[in-house]
Amino acid sequence: MSIETDLKAFYTSHGFGEEIGSRPRTVRVYTGCMLVPLPNIEARSRFLKYHDLHHLVTGYSVGRIGEGEISAWELGTGSAFVSPMLGMMNLIALSTGLFLQPRRMWRAFQRGCASRNVYSAGARKDVDAGRWADVAALRADILEVRQRSGIAAFRAGEFAFYAVAATAIHGCLAIPAVIARFVTDTMLGGSVFAAMKPKKRTDLY
Repeated sequence: MSIETDLKAFYTSHGFGEEIGSRPRTVRVYTGCMLVPLPNIEARSRFLKYHDLHHLVTGYSVGRIGEGEISAWELGTGSAFVSPMLGMMNLIALSTGLFLQPRRMWRAFQRGCASRNVYSAGARKDVDAGRWADVAALRADILEVRQRSGIAAFRAGEFAFYAVAATAIHGCLAIPAVIARFVTDTMLGGSVFAAMKPKKRTDLY
């Protein structure tokens, strides 16, 4: 199947709709045990198709852990140097993954260090022009095609920086969200215990 066909199947299977790269004006982002609505800014919309393509290339899921892994992988490929806003979005998703499965985030980052992303203007143009016949061809061209030299020192320090930044962002988003949930739940007649109890989720992976 072509890349476009695979992407359409990906969107349909996850309930994202049929239009490639299409999303609503706001998007609910995983932040710990909560989904926090954030504006679906233009930068996110511009890169969304290629982010989703990375999911197909790497095999990482769209659950909380999977989104953390794909974000760690993208940071390893240098996504933050393509667009600071793109790096910020990666850090938001990485923050949740770090709390749930930190070792998997590190392994995904290492894998990204040996890979290339398709976020650059040239790569996006190549994808849209049909340079790669299918996802398998793209995977062979960008996934783990680089040497992992220097990973034990410089890249480990880079990951540590991302982890600290992601944790700080997580706190800035999660704390107000938890307070808002506590207030709204108790105002609607729920008990304090029920308001503080984390909701059971089935989308970890």
